[in-house]
Amino acid sequence: MLKRLLPGHHLLALVLLCFPALAADTFRVATYNVENYLDQPTESRPQPKSTAAKAKIRESIRALNPDVLALEEMGGLSALTELRGSLKAEGLDFPYWEFVSGEDTNIHVAVLSKLPIVASRSHTNDVFLLDGRRFRVSRGFAEVDIRAGPDFTFTFIAAHLKSRRAVPEANEAEQRLQEAKILRGIVDKDFAANPHAKLIVLGDFNDVKDSESTKEIIGRGRFKLIDTRPAERNGDSAPAENAWFEPRNITWTHYFGKEDTYSRIDYILLSPALARDWVKKDTYVLTMPNWGVASDHRPIVATLKVENN
Repeated sequence: MLKRLLPGHHLLALVLLCFPALAADTFRVATYNVENYLDQPTESRPQPKSTAAKAKIRESIRALNPDVLALEEMGGLSALTELRGSLKAEGLDFPYWEFVSGEDTNIHVAVLSKLPIVASRSHTNDVFLLDGRRFRVSRGFAEVDIRAGPDFTFTFIAAHLKSRRAVPEANEAEQRLQEAKILRGIVDKDFAANPHAKLIVLGDFNDVKDSESTKEIIGRGRFKLIDTRPAERNGDSAPAENAWFEPRNITWTHYFGKEDTYSRIDYILLSPALARDWVKKDTYVLTMPNWGVASDHRPIVATLKVENN
């Protein structure tokens, strides 16, 4: 995966050339589960993504215009290459990228970035024990360091946890919790190396905020991550009716057809050091007519200021 990074002085020269473009006061990060973005059928997912669905996904990404984008349920590397090429042809170029191959050979986690990726530590072989059986994290975790300015670098960790679909091997919620514990361990390792680490942890966590797995990722105490809670920009501004609850903004990100339910299972979380740079008013769920042509998820985006370290 490091082959996308230019070695030594070549990387430094490229970064310096990019700094006029990196001089913006803010940058945007987004996450989008693109629901089986396959360019060819697989044994368990026989339907490639339709032309209409691909076009709607590109329309959504262009509407967000993120500087860094996490993708879940991306097909193989050829599918990612096709998406990057199609976006570039439409005026949105992501020259830097990361592609993670975990145990699941059908769908993957990927990162597209306009900003230089200066280091990669993605995780593809983490395992856990559950009911005496050994499991591997299905999709792995993308972890990259990204430079947003001459003195501003942050760590970007993208995840796609076990789905809520029941499987015979083990309880799906317990599997998801174990994956969440591994993800939190990665976060804690970064904090141990630097208590003031600028971290963004995002993706499809496949459960609601009050679930054990999501609470595990968010953590507690000094290193608790801040939930940006993107909501629709539809004019809702009323405060919460109950001090224990969040305001009644519309925040759902996923439609579950089997239950005919809408829920928030996609997140953008920030470390305390990076939360100081968070621009709340420019953090939202994308609303778009016929959004469901693209995916059963809606993308979310958060905006941050570029401040000196």
